[in-house]
Amino acid sequence: MNLRKKQRRLIEDALKHIYHCESQQLPCTIQSLAGALSLDTDQVTKLLSSLEKLALIESGRRGIELSECGKKYALAVIRTHRLLELYMATETGINEKEWHSQAEVKEHELSGDDVDQIAKIMGNPRYDPHGTPIPTKSGELPPKRAVSLVDLHEGDCARIAYIEDEPKSVYAKIAAIGLCQGTELKILQHGPDRIRFLADGEEVELSPLYAANVNVTPLEKERDIERPRQSLTDLGLGQQGIVRGISRKIRGRQRRRLMDMGVIPGTVITAQMKSPGGDPTAYVIRGASIALRREQASRIYIDRIDGERK
Repeated sequence: MNLRKKQRRLIEDALKHIYHCESQQLPCTIQSLAGALSLDTDQVTKLLSSLEKLALIESGRRGIELSECGKKYALAVIRTHRLLELYMATETGINEKEWHSQAEVKEHELSGDDVDQIAKIMGNPRYDPHGTPIPTKSGELPPKRAVSLVDLHEGDCARIAYIEDEPKSVYAKIAAIGLCQGTELKILQHGPDRIRFLADGEEVELSPLYAANVNVTPLEKERDIERPRQSLTDLGLGQQGIVRGISRKIRGRQRRRLMDMGVIPGTVITAQMKSPGGDPTAYVIRGASIALRREQASRIYIDRIDGERK
């Protein structure tokens, strides 16, 4: 990476960090920037001096704050990042775990015209694959229309509206659990150290620190969120199930491919045989045999059929 590209990346990453601090009403300090950018305090001090000369930051009550120009620049970078993640989710086969890291690299390489072209191709979307609002070209944010998971009470039911993808370590933990936009949940226990809830029929536990990044839309309490979901992985060889749905975790091309093969609600699927290593498993769908890895099969929800069909 040449010096000019490296400097652009540092500036834009610094502006993003300051913006996220302000949006969460947290103070931005030299120490927090040093941690976020993996720099020492002397390097951060020099960087802040450059940002000040560019009129991108100013001193405020909470310490380091964005100027109007700095906020506009930060939102432009965030817009690029969220559009890139949505593009990877819907138009490529890139694994969800890689969206954020790849977008973090590419967001510093695109011009404004490049970003506008991506937005146009995708129909100027308002939300990224996590459900997070995408800033418009003018810097406006669509409404969030959600509350934090930590604001719910025991017995409350909700649907995940969006998940904040910063800080990266927090988002990685949430993604690893399998939570995603559209997941329905019910609060079982809400304590000072942990929040325990049902999500798609499975029990999940998060600390309030992590739960604060999960934003939800409340639902009526009578929703049947407690019903456990079976998946293709619950079928033994020769057993059958009727497709009830596909997890929202399967997106874009991967989802369209499954639907093209007949994996749609009402279709009967039979577990046919396993590979010598146990993964993938072959399933019969509408007379055709297809192989699915366990990760995919676990996200295809079914109702089991007792016995074999003749």
